[in-house]
Amino acid sequence: MRYVHTMVRVTDLDESLHFWCDLMGLVKTSHKDYEDGQFTLVYLAAPADMERAKAERSPELELTYNWNSDEKYSTGRSFGHLAYRVDDIYATCQKLMDNGVTINRPPRDGRMAFVKSPDGISVEFLQEGDALPAQEPWASMENTGDW
Repeated sequence: MRYVHTMVRVTDLDESLHFWCDLMGLVKTSHKDYEDGQFTLVYLAAPADMERAKAERSPELELTYNWNSDEKYSTGRSFGHLAYRVDDIYATCQKLMDNGVTINRPPRDGRMAFVKSPDGISVEFLQEGDALPAQEPWASMENTGDW
């Protein structure tokens, strides 16, 4: 058995691709529209996983967009979050914050932070290697909302 992907439904494909690709830095590995079923599937991988994704289909994030749907998606407590290791947690959070993304759990410890996608999917960032030294504004920043 091999883990393949995690699927999340999105309500606005363009907004979601902006968040996941432009702001988070994931790379689109495939995009397919299904006319008969009236939906689109987009697969994304972290840049460091691209070679593996091509060779052996490493785990990816699947965005599912149902055309002409006004359904509102919610997550229950059974789903936790998606997690990504980043080279610089402060730079990652600053880029997201500069682009209007709320940092729900700031990286006060230089090691971990949480944000939410446009569709409310909780995303955890973990600093690659050792935690970075605490620095402002992160060290004193309060939590916002939930994650």
